[in-house]
Parts: sequence; C-alpha cells; structure tokens
Amino acid sequence: MFKKILIANRGEIALRIIRTCREMGIKTVAVYSTADKDSLHVKFADEAVCIGGPKSQESYLNIPHIMAACEITNADAVHPGYGFLAENAKFAQICADHGIKFIGPTPEMINKMGDKITAKETMIKAGVPVVPGGEGLLESIDAAKKLAKEIVYPVIIKATAGGGGKGMRVVWNESEIEKAFNDAKMEAAASFKNDGLYMEKFVEEPRHIEIQVAGDQFGNVCHLSERDCSIQRRHQKLVEESPSPFMTPELRQRMGEAAIKAASAINYESVGTIEFLVDKHRNFFFMEMNTRIQVEHCVTEEVVSYDLIKEQIKIAAGEKISGRNYEPQLHAIECRINAEDPYNDFRPSPGKITVLHTPGGHGVRVDSHVYAGYVIPPYYDSMIGKLITVAQTREEAINTMYRALSEYVIEGVKTTIPFHLQLMQNEDFRKGNFTTKFLETFTMK
Repeated sequence: MFKKILIANRGEIALRIIRTCREMGIKTVAVYSTADKDSLHVKFADEAVCIGGPKSQESYLNIPHIMAACEITNADAVHPGYGFLAENAKFAQICADHGIKFIGPTPEMINKMGDKITAKETMIKAGVPVVPGGEGLLESIDAAKKLAKEIVYPVIIKATAGGGGKGMRVVWNESEIEKAFNDAKMEAAASFKNDGLYMEKFVEEPRHIEIQVAGDQFGNVCHLSERDCSIQRRHQKLVEESPSPFMTPELRQRMGEAAIKAASAINYESVGTIEFLVDKHRNFFFMEMNTRIQVEHCVTEEVVSYDLIKEQIKIAAGEKISGRNYEPQLHAIECRINAEDPYNDFRPSPGKITVLHTPGGHGVRVDSHVYAGYVIPPYYDSMIGKLITVAQTREEAINTMYRALSEYVIEGVKTTIPFHLQLMQNEDFRKGNFTTKFLETFTMK
C-alpha cells in the first residue's frame, strides 16, 4: 500500500480523497494555487505545496510543478481526482516514468477512451450498442451534408476530443449544417486544441444513464449499478440519482452487461463510468467512458455502501476486487450546489461566503470544502458542494432532500439552492417524468 499520496486537485474532491486516505493510514500532500491557500483541503492534508498562480494553467494543469511537489514530498502515488489532469494520458505516463503510481488507468487505456472515434470503434468491436453515425472524422462540410442524409435528421456534430458540451451542435436540417460545422470546429479548436469532428444520429427524448464500473489488474470487472444524470443545463449535470426512476431490472441487467463488455474490451483497471443515452423505448447507446472518479460517485456509494475512492486506491496498489456486481439497496439523490444565480441564467457568483449553515440529520451527506469567511475564487468550476440524501424510497429521498435544502444557508453569494428547492417540488420530476431536455422548459418562480 502507498505511504504518501499527492492529490493533484482542489476543493471538495481533494478533501474527499484526504478523508479516505486518513482512514487507510496513508499520508497526504495537498497542492494548491495562490487563490486556494485558504481552502479546507490545504488545511486538512498532512503537507501542502503551493504550485503556482490562480489560473489553472499556472497550477493544477502545470505538470512540471506537480511533479516537483511529488519529488520534494517523496509522494509515491498521485490521485488526480476529476477534471484538470484526471484523464490526461501524458500526465499518467510522466508519473509512470518517474516511478510514481497514477491512481487511475494506464495511459493506453486513457487514450483508447479519450478519443471519441477510437472509443466508438472499440465499442463496436466489443458488441456494445452505439449511436448510429459515420466512421471516422468529418473531412468537409460536403461530407457532413452527405452523411446527415444517410443518418437522417436530426443529427449531432461533436468534437472528437470533446467534453462538457464543448464543440457540440444539434442540426435539424441541411440549411443549418455549414454554420454548425464551422462553429463546432472553432469551439473544439479553442477548447481542446483539436478541431476534429464526427457526426451521430441525435437521440430525441433521451435519458442520460451511466453505469459505474471497477476493474483490477487481474482482469476482474464488475459494475455497481446505474446513475441517472438527465437533469442537465447545457450538458452540465445538476442532479444525479440512483437507481434511475426509468430503470427496469431487465434494462439494468442488459446495461450492466454492456458496461462490463466495454471495460473488459480495454482490460480496464481502476474505477470508471460508462455513459449511455437511453431513448424513450429503453434502447441504449454507448456515449463515452470517463476513465476517472466522477463528481456524482457519492450516490453510488450511498446506495451500495461502497467507498469508491478506497477501492480506486486499493486497485492502484495491486489488490483484487471481488468481481461481484452490486445493485442499489436504497435510493440516493445528489444536488450540486454551485455558486451561480439560477434567476440569471446560472451566471457564476464568486465572492465571500458571509454565513454558512449546512444541513444534517438522518440520510443527509454534505461534501464541501467551503466555510463561513471562505472566498470563492473566480478561476475554477463554480461547484462549491454536493448535497446527498439517501432513503428507502425515491419519494422519501426527495422529501429528505427538500428538507435538507430548506436548512442549507449560504449567504454572501448566489447559489443553486433555490433552483433545487423548486425542482424537488416539481410534479414531473417527482414522477420521474424527465429527459435531458427537462430544463429547457423549466422556469424559476
């Protein structure tokens, strides 16, 4: 087992990893930017190293500075968390070259799933259902028009190196193709330094349902059931839950088997997530694989009583997993608490938290790195916490969530708490009647 883990991340996920490491008797090193010197992850780690200025490129994406921090603290492993360098194959390779264990999959596995075209080809070979679309990259606007006629409108143009909704455009007819192609190409180049595009059939009325998987270094792979992440704003998740209200036992079995096929196809090692689109007829299609821990891993932990961070560390240290699949025994919901103004198109709201009271009670979990007096910097993702509730039934989990949100007090900045309060009272949401397009017709009162 590792003696000291450096956490190449910030905020709530860094604090989450520190807590598990402490339970396992592993020393931790926090790295931080100058903007994060007062963050809780810095205060709770055994050691802390400043790695640069406030911008991500100066600090959390600065590989030489992170490697230098590993060297001066004698860390024997790095946990990348999510975002930043978590799916960066180059970083994983540099760690390996320096004898430092990257807690995650190998660089080869990251590359196979990081490029959307390669991932899709791998899934087709493995017999995993994929969204109908073209083979390879779109070479021109004319090629895009030709393929769109074959697939039949609506279609979606996506960046091959994409994520988070960047470089993505839905096209409803041929007159929109040229602008969509050019806009997606420009955005992809700016966001990922890779302007490669591909096209797929646009799945209407979709649900976004993902399967949590774990694989060890001995070829064992299991799944830990599903999460429904359909409540999204501009392809960014706001609410996640497990089990999905749309799921059936038969669908869970088929999706679980497909997820295991997907992970096994690349001999996957670590925890990861296979993301699917599911249409209204419960046909499902592979979308992508996240080769890292996810923000919403907490809901899975709550419904199967399974510490995914601990499992990730144990797998990286060479321990075997049980190989047993898990099904949810309870119902859990997670609301992302973002420093955003839901009454103003979710505009970011950085600043100083003047008053903070977090909820408690049976079935309530709060993962957060903020406190009264903490200044939320404007340089990073606006998520400042996650509120998770767990209960015997979905209705009880929603009622507990509404109660907990009512107790959650954050003053000094705008947050998404008012949005979540209204969502928990929405009749369609309570009935499980929603798709990824739900928020397009949802209005704040």
